[in-house]
Amino acid sequence: MTPTVLAAARAAVDDLRGARLVPAPPPSGRPGGYRERTAGPAGQRVAYTALSPARRKAFVAAVLELKRTGVYDEFVRTHVEFSRHGGRAAHSGPSFLPWHRRFLLDFESALRRVDPAVTLPYWDWTTDRETSSPLWSPEFLGGDGRASDDRVVTGPFTGSQWRLRYGTDDRTYLRRTLGRGRAKRLPTAGEQRAVLGETVYDAAPWNGSSARGVRNRLEGWRGPGMHNQVHNWVGGNMLNGGSPNDPVFWLHHCNVDRLWARWQAANPGAGYLPVSGADEPLRPWGDDTPRDLLDHRRHYTYA
Repeated sequence: MTPTVLAAARAAVDDLRGARLVPAPPPSGRPGGYRERTAGPAGQRVAYTALSPARRKAFVAAVLELKRTGVYDEFVRTHVEFSRHGGRAAHSGPSFLPWHRRFLLDFESALRRVDPAVTLPYWDWTTDRETSSPLWSPEFLGGDGRASDDRVVTGPFTGSQWRLRYGTDDRTYLRRTLGRGRAKRLPTAGEQRAVLGETVYDAAPWNGSSARGVRNRLEGWRGPGMHNQVHNWVGGNMLNGGSPNDPVFWLHHCNVDRLWARWQAANPGAGYLPVSGADEPLRPWGDDTPRDLLDHRRHYTYA
C-alpha cells in the first residue's frame, strides 16, 4: 500500500474516532453535535454486480484497510451500542431509515479516504437470491459458514485479518448460515412492490407494531419481512447488533436505503412522520436530524 493511501487510512482513524463516533466540540453557536465530513462530491452507488473485478477488489481492499486500522470496529461498536442502549433511534422506530442513511454515509466516507474511487455497492436480494451468487465468492465476500460452527472459512474476511472485536458473544470469527437458519428464502420482487406501495412514511404507535407505513414494512416488523428477513437469511453475525461484523451488512443496508430513495421519489408529498420527530437530533450525531437526511441526492445517487 502506498504511503499516501496509508496516511489517508490513518487520518480516517483520527477523524472517525475524534469526530464521528465520539462527541466533537460543538460547532460555533450550535449546541452539541458532530462535525460532518465527506470524502468528496456525490458519487453513484451501483449494484455490486455492475462492478468490474478490479472495482470489487478495490472495495474489499478498502474494507480490509479500515479493519486493519481499527476504524471498522468503531462502526461495529456504534451499531452494537445503539442496538442495546439506543432506544428506537436505530431500529423499530421512525428514525430507522435516516439513522442508517447517516451510518452508511460515514462508512462510505471512511472507505473513500482510503480509496477515493470506492463507493458503496448494493445487493438487490430480489434478483440475486442464490448461495452460489458471485456475492459469496472467495474473491468477494466469501461463502457460507461451515456446518460444524457456522464459521466462514473462504474469502478475504477470515483468519487473523478479520478477528471480531465487538459483538454479542465472545466468538471472534465471522459466521453465516445462508438460508439454513431463521429464514429459508429472501424477499421477492412482488413483496417489494407491495411494501413500496405504501403511501405514508410511518404511523402510530411509531414502533414495530405500526400497521401502516413504508418504514415499518421495509424494516420488516410488519408485512413480508424485507430488511429483517435478509438479516435472518444470512444468519450468523447478521442476527444481532454486531451485524456490521459481516461486510454484507453494508450492501444490504445500501439496498434498503435505495428502496427508501425510490419510495421517496414516487411519493414526493409524503414527508417524514411523525412531523414532531423530523427535527429531533439523531444520536450519536448530535445536531443531525431526520430532516437533514431526507434528500440523499447531494451525497450520492443510485444507478
